[in-house]
Amino acid sequence: MPTISIKREVLFQGLGQRYTEEEFDELCFEFGLELDEVVTEKDDNGKEEVVYKIEIGANRYDLLCVEGLVRALLVFQSKISIPKYELSKPGKLERLEVDPSVDCVRPHVIGAVLRGVTFTKERYDSFIELQDKLHQNLARKRTLASVGTHDLDTIKGPFKYMAKAPKDIKFVPLNHTKEFTSAELMELYSTDSHLKAYLPIIRDSPVYPVIYDANNVVLSLPPITNSEHSKITLKTKNVFIECTCTDLTKGKVVLDTLVTMFSQYCTKPFSIEPVETVSKGQTSVHPTLKYRTETIKSESVNGLVGVNQTPTEIATLLSKMCLESKVNKDNTITVTIPPTRHDVIHPCDIYEDVAIAYGYNNIVKTTPQTLTVAQQLPINKLTDQLRESVAQSGFTEALTFSLCSRDDVAAKMRKKIENIPAVHIANPKTLEFQVARTALLPGLLKTVQANRKMPLPLKLFEISDVVHKDLGTEVGARNERHLAAVFYNKTPGFEIIHGLLDRVMQLLEVPLSMDKSTSGYYLQSSEDASYFPGRAAEIVAYGQVIGRLGVLHPEVITGFDLNLPCSALEINIEPFL
Repeated sequence: MPTISIKREVLFQGLGQRYTEEEFDELCFEFGLELDEVVTEKDDNGKEEVVYKIEIGANRYDLLCVEGLVRALLVFQSKISIPKYELSKPGKLERLEVDPSVDCVRPHVIGAVLRGVTFTKERYDSFIELQDKLHQNLARKRTLASVGTHDLDTIKGPFKYMAKAPKDIKFVPLNHTKEFTSAELMELYSTDSHLKAYLPIIRDSPVYPVIYDANNVVLSLPPITNSEHSKITLKTKNVFIECTCTDLTKGKVVLDTLVTMFSQYCTKPFSIEPVETVSKGQTSVHPTLKYRTETIKSESVNGLVGVNQTPTEIATLLSKMCLESKVNKDNTITVTIPPTRHDVIHPCDIYEDVAIAYGYNNIVKTTPQTLTVAQQLPINKLTDQLRESVAQSGFTEALTFSLCSRDDVAAKMRKKIENIPAVHIANPKTLEFQVARTALLPGLLKTVQANRKMPLPLKLFEISDVVHKDLGTEVGARNERHLAAVFYNKTPGFEIIHGLLDRVMQLLEVPLSMDKSTSGYYLQSSEDASYFPGRAAEIVAYGQVIGRLGVLHPEVITGFDLNLPCSALEINIEPFL
């Protein structure tokens, strides 16, 4: 979940009251938040100041800045009434004209204007920080939406949104004095720690999106940077906000959140001037600041939350959560959902707010009305029993990653990836996590590699799930519980691994079948590329092959940067349930 950093003095000034750390922690808990930590940082002047780091729910975009958090806490404490957000009605709306050329790169743009804003350094910093938080979370690192903010008094509408070839876009970017083409900006920002992550969004496109004003002055190159010409400062009074997006719904949420949070600093608080967008002959006006209503029943609330509240009490609790509510004649409750609460998409979200306002600690614990007996899944029970017994046999348990590289399960094990039923990650972030593991041995060998300096012998085991591609299942893959063990020493120690297998079979009450019948288990010779020729065997139990054991091939050993022999065992334990 996202964490926001708020200066303690700014927070207490907004709340109009000072709290001890314990008191504020309790207030956060009552509101469903968590005071993660309290740190001391130095401000721009080198002076130390206390900063509160508060963990916010991932879907509560309205709490990502100090303005939203303070407003919500004051309403929760009944110190202020719920703000009413409204659209102003100027004589003429600012207009964004969309050219069809943007359809292939970033097709949508919407906007808004905040009039008569009064900025201080703290407000300005919060304004910028909220944009960054929205970009990182809701807008998925600017891929779905990105915001540009401009000093409206330095530009002139109507504004044109179009796409041009990179060499044809020239302007002075934010915090620079020299003019660059957008192609040159790609080179300039390729080493910028903040902006380089966003370059791939448009870098390979033949055209880049750009916004001009009526005088052909560039406002921004979305989603990368704005122009220095229209940069907002502490002296800015009228802010023009444009939001370009590939997902219009996400763009609307981003714009709604930004304008509702900072419209409190306008000449007329909570009043936002809309901007009209003209695209393909159709005109739309944003933001809509749409309020909607949901009707709920007190019986449903009480039943799901586990309380006994009257409709009037429930309406009062919801009003503390910025959800203005009233009781109807039939005792149903009409809940008004403001444009700040895009997280409320279902009546259950409203019930959750009732529980928060009532206080989770105040809900009386009761015995469930349904007669159910909980028990461990058989596979997990068997796993726990085997873990304990294998550990008692002198092996140390390891817990390795469920994802690994293609080389780990294929090349390093002397196999071809094409022959392995592996589930591949569509967009792996690193080379270390490309596929879901199909065996536990690669993970154990990597663990041995990381602990080569430990005293010998190294005896490791793991009991966990592997994933195999299976088109016969609903999701195209299935989990399989495996037990794997390795013995790494100056000698292969095959007898150690063989002894562990016999012990596991003894625990599972599977007898050794001397005549190789289906009444127990036995070993049969097998050739496997991962094992030394003639030193590997298949493990057959009740007539089916459940795994292999043997001495690993020298190329497998060296593939994991090891230099001593190693014997290994891996079996599927699900047939023994």
